[in-house]
Amino acid sequence: MLLVAALCALPVVASYFAYYVWRPTSHVNYGELVELHPLPDIALKQLDGEAFRLGSLKGKWVLLSIDSGACATACQDKLLMMRQLRLMQGRDMERLERAFLITDDKPLTTLLLREFDGTRMARVPPAQVSALLQAFPAADSPEEHIYLADPYGNVMLRFPPRPDPNRAKKDLERLFKAQGTSP
Repeated sequence: MLLVAALCALPVVASYFAYYVWRPTSHVNYGELVELHPLPDIALKQLDGEAFRLGSLKGKWVLLSIDSGACATACQDKLLMMRQLRLMQGRDMERLERAFLITDDKPLTTLLLREFDGTRMARVPPAQVSALLQAFPAADSPEEHIYLADPYGNVMLRFPPRPDPNRAKKDLERLFKAQGTSP
């Protein structure tokens, strides 16, 4: 009888041991997992003047970039990376949206608008910029990273500056596979 009780308790004891004593130091994800928190519910304006909220993208995975409207080379590299990551998903690319949140009133060039057509571009009201930046955790600056929000509208992952496209692609593939077909 004691042997049966010990066999039943063994998985519980092993799980506590694995969680509190023997914690694996390696991980398979490339992007850094951040503390899960909802996307800010800020009233944004798309470039055509229409109202936009990040909550309207629920149901899709969302790659997010935050930067100035001047969009220097690093900004353009992030937008290019987001576009390429979406295209690299093949048949799953419809599950992924891209959003560029503009933190100032500087105009975007026509070339930039054409090159990154399909990216949701929205301006953040000046009074809301600091609240927006606080919602995207970063040790240095949120503008240096690409963020990923899950289909439930939560920021969950941050890619490093100048991410490796193949490793970022594998992260997205793992997430899509784990999610299955429905959010």
